[in-house]
Amino acid sequence: MTGSVKRSALAGVLLSIAPASAWACATCGCTLSADAAMGYSAIAGWRFSYLYDYIHQDTLRSGTHSVSGVPDGNELEHDTLSQYLTAGLSYTPSSSWNFDLRVPYVIRTHSTYGTFDSTQPLPELSESRSSSLGDIRIVGSYQGLLPTHNLGLQLGLKLPTGQYGTSVNFSSGPSAGTPLDASLQPGTGSTDVIVGAYYYQAISQDFDVFANGQFQSAVKHKQDQPGNDFRPGNSTTVSVGLRYEGSPRWVPQLQLNALHRAADQGALADTENTAGTVVYVSPGITAQVARHLHAYGFVQVPVHSNLSGYQLFPRRTFSVGASYAF
Repeated sequence: MTGSVKRSALAGVLLSIAPASAWACATCGCTLSADAAMGYSAIAGWRFSYLYDYIHQDTLRSGTHSVSGVPDGNELEHDTLSQYLTAGLSYTPSSSWNFDLRVPYVIRTHSTYGTFDSTQPLPELSESRSSSLGDIRIVGSYQGLLPTHNLGLQLGLKLPTGQYGTSVNFSSGPSAGTPLDASLQPGTGSTDVIVGAYYYQAISQDFDVFANGQFQSAVKHKQDQPGNDFRPGNSTTVSVGLRYEGSPRWVPQLQLNALHRAADQGALADTENTAGTVVYVSPGITAQVARHLHAYGFVQVPVHSNLSGYQLFPRRTFSVGASYAF
């Protein structure tokens, strides 16, 4: 079997899904391109996917460096652990169109010392735990611009289905009973427009390259009352990568994922500590488990960050997923 035939056979059963942008806190989140992880497909039919992302933010950073603390008057956060369980359903009516629905379930724990005062001993940690539906995403892709169907344009919406505002409170510590920060709630309370594009191309018998990008911006937000308003910052993600397809059963891959996020806005926003740019190197592998079933696993390693204010940052993030075509 030639390399081009092997690539076509593999692409025919892999799932094309929209990249996940999951905000655990400020600029930190999963930036892995799930599209490229599972492979783009132009084969008609239905596909179900299940994704799991693990993001543990336990390192305090400011600008491009780690820091050991914060100045007086700033919040001293301890850690945030976010786990995303995401079910996806994709429908490809023809080789030119794809429609993808993504429904996330967010499990999150967060702890903070509150406002730091160097003249006082550190207070007891305030902690919160939540498990609930997050914000649903619907994205449509058109890949009929070229006869090879390897260039696609995307347009979609993120809907305000997750809990937001004062839905989740601290459960223990000095802040018990008070609402969790707006950026840490399961949802943002906003309707966001998503626009994007992707391109992939074989460069030899066994190697493919890809590039994709998405821009997301809130166009309507439910928290819009004076003194009680919140709008999440715009975000831009760009990914490039290389796939080795010498075997249809095992496809090693290396991604470079970059994210830029503007500051949140509004009276409920932590404007000074929610903007920045991060870059990850993400090695991983996709495996053919059965004829119509594929799975992948990736680790994201941060190689650059330039964060405004003081933000918790992950040392690593982990993503696994599976898709079934029917």
